Amino acid sequence: MPEAIAVAEKKRRNSVIDFFVRLVREKPLGAVGGFIVLLLLFVGIFADMLAPYGFNDIHPAESLQASSSKYVLGTDNIGRDVLSRVIYGARISLIVGIGATSISILVSTLLGIFSGFVGGKFDMLLQRFVDAWMCFPGIIILVVVVSLFKPGMGTVIVVLGFQYGIAGSRIVRSAVISIKQNVYVEAARALGCSNTRMLLSHILPNIMAPIIILFSVRVPAVILAEASLSFLGLGIPPPQPSWGGMLSGQGRTYMIMAPWMAIWPGLALSVVVYGVNMFGDAVRDLLDPRLRGGLGRYGGRRTVRKAKTSEVSEKATI
Repeated sequence: MPEAIAVAEKKRRNSVIDFFVRLVREKPLGAVGGFIVLLLLFVGIFADMLAPYGFNDIHPAESLQASSSKYVLGTDNIGRDVLSRVIYGARISLIVGIGATSISILVSTLLGIFSGFVGGKFDMLLQRFVDAWMCFPGIIILVVVVSLFKPGMGTVIVVLGFQYGIAGSRIVRSAVISIKQNVYVEAARALGCSNTRMLLSHILPNIMAPIIILFSVRVPAVILAEASLSFLGLGIPPPQPSWGGMLSGQGRTYMIMAPWMAIWPGLALSVVVYGVNMFGDAVRDLLDPRLRGGLGRYGGRRTVRKAKTSEVSEKATI
């Protein structure tokens, strides 16, 4: 028994190493995106240690100063360090991105699994609701819902989570319908397996790949949506240094006089969204078997090499 556990652990470790090797070799832009994601995690977690000042430390006598040895990225109109606010803004983007995406994945998984597994009238009614939800522009729904409640981080996370969760249920539903038609699901039903056990043992484990992919591509969309809401004044309220909020308000007012107030948060937002998008696309390409064939790319290459080797050996024998 311990030997079997050790073998399983070794296989799991080898698969993780193989994934990162393939990421670097086949998807160099995805590897760069992965580095940006790790950098975002590091900066967001250790923002208190990395930021030279507090995000709301005011120095009125040093307002609107350009980059210097004391203030690397300059100061804003009331003397706050732009670098410190950009660093703390990474923490907000990280919390909102992971929190809202987790809620959206939970909503998508629950709606998609029950809609695809139950089927019938329940599936038809639920999908018509999803159709009606997707007909409305996303930003309009976000603005209306957030304006009805008190703006804040919790409100933004919940609203973005349900906004993307309802729309993303279509992807999970299609995966469930595809899995439900397999022979082993029919065999489990014939053996008297309960619906709960069938969902937990046969359906959910086989749709984890599209769920992981959906999570990776939802994070940048959520970060960008939060920045849009904050830019419109309906997202994270000041003095919290959201990147979208830094671009709005005083950032627009002093854009000509102090362009660094808008350039640095905008650049940070663009780099993070680009990096997470590239990493999400790479993860999708590497994990989705429909995009790399049944044996995988390396397996396919090994098969081709073996076929060529056998042909050469047969010709030499003849």
